[in-house]
Amino acid sequence: MLFCFVAPAQTKTSTAPSSTVSRPKLVVGIVIDQMRWDYLYRYYDRFAADGGFKRFLNQGFTCENTMIPYVPTVTACGHTCIYTGSVPAIHGIVGNGWYDPLKQRSVYCTEDTSVTTVGAAAGAPGAMSPKNMQVTTICDELNLATNFRSKVIGIAVKDRGGILPAGHSANAAYWYDSRNGNWITSTYYMKELPKWAQDFNAQKLVDKYYGMGWNTLYPINSYVQSTADEKSYEGTPLGSEQKGFPYDLKKFANTNYGAVCSTPYGNAMTIEMAKAALIGEQLGADNITDMLAISFSSPDYIGHAFGPNSVEQEDDYLRLDKDLGSFFNFLDAKVGKGQYLVFLSADHAVAHVPGFSKEYKLPGGLAPSGRWMQDLGKILNDKFGSPKLIIGNYNHQLYLNHPLIDSLKLDEAAIKKTIIQYLSRQPEVGQVFDLDKLMEVPLTAKLRDMVANGYNQHLSGDIEVMLQSGYMEGSATGTTHSAWNPYDAHIPLLFYGWHVAPGKTNRETYMTDIAPTLAALLRIQMPSGCVGTVIEEVIK
Repeated sequence: MLFCFVAPAQTKTSTAPSSTVSRPKLVVGIVIDQMRWDYLYRYYDRFAADGGFKRFLNQGFTCENTMIPYVPTVTACGHTCIYTGSVPAIHGIVGNGWYDPLKQRSVYCTEDTSVTTVGAAAGAPGAMSPKNMQVTTICDELNLATNFRSKVIGIAVKDRGGILPAGHSANAAYWYDSRNGNWITSTYYMKELPKWAQDFNAQKLVDKYYGMGWNTLYPINSYVQSTADEKSYEGTPLGSEQKGFPYDLKKFANTNYGAVCSTPYGNAMTIEMAKAALIGEQLGADNITDMLAISFSSPDYIGHAFGPNSVEQEDDYLRLDKDLGSFFNFLDAKVGKGQYLVFLSADHAVAHVPGFSKEYKLPGGLAPSGRWMQDLGKILNDKFGSPKLIIGNYNHQLYLNHPLIDSLKLDEAAIKKTIIQYLSRQPEVGQVFDLDKLMEVPLTAKLRDMVANGYNQHLSGDIEVMLQSGYMEGSATGTTHSAWNPYDAHIPLLFYGWHVAPGKTNRETYMTDIAPTLAALLRIQMPSGCVGTVIEEVIK
């Protein structure tokens, strides 16, 4: 009798399984080129209530301790790792550029001489594709999962920021041509720009932005999280005569289309291009998931020139916050609230300007790498009979001239030892070692793993040079990134939208975990070189 009463009740309350796989209509990937994690809280009080960052932090899920698991921490590697879940040792993008020992020349990460520019006169800015990337991205896997019925588009001011995330099978990637103010692509994707892109270029938005000039969004005396506006250690990308706010941009109209990249208008222009692409390609318009990969390049231009403690960078992020909030409102209207999934991260963070560090008595400074190379040329010439035994210095790695060493029948081990002995005596150098002996060098486990993850047997150099904390190569103004240290490697990671519940985790996660987490949410295969793991807190 008990069975008879219970069984109908169980049958009555059960639900039939769904006949389709549940996925969002659109996935939007946002990578901010050069964003330190601490910006989320450094500027939190100044972010708008309806802006993008507070929507992520208060309505989405934040991974507070997300790290980059390799060196060098630079743009091309970062974009590639986010979307592949892999590391340079596997995916082959070991820097923005590198020396290729087989080709015996320098290689740019997205160069492709087999394609040509589309959308402007022929030239190098358009001879680009993802062919140097040796694995798939999450965008490729989405295409495979839907038998290429999904649409995938990448957009960024920088070619590498649009091309590498979108993957090999993307419908398109678009980037900005600073020669003429147009958004362009290459014949890898298409023979001519779609009409919506041509119409977008015809607006010449960049000249409209120039007419607006760049002044602070709020009264300049309210920027208490930044240093004084004019500092001798800041760069002057908008002209040597313009050292602080307000910046006159009118002079660049019709003459200099690259200057916009060093202003917040580069971000605004990118969002407008993303909106045009979404409407023109009808992304998120049906139940087959599409993907839009957006990278904001201007924070990197601004950060390199002015530094992370500048009024310029604070104003840049306050404006980007409002732009992101407006973009989410656009997505709510066009795709539907709760119908799209967004993640936001960064390709790398950034170090303090050496002049700023000196001003506040922090460790750091400039490493005289030019002098080192001159000294090593003399030392190697005196000891081995040639000043040309080092053929390249890329991504903190020295490349030896192996053909010359072989032809002169020199002792490679002795050459390496001479170089290492010289560099180890330089006060700015933290560690220097033979990469062939990485597993024998007394390094902490974290440093060893980061170097190993960045080491590609076919493309990396022979000797690794790791600088002391706060030190960098470069000039007396501005700053850079590429080191293992948290100031370069601690980045934001936030999820928002479809099936994402508010929350946070403080456990250590990694840039490489983004792609497998997306794969789990979308129920698709992870990329072919993926080494990351699912962030289960996001799934739950």
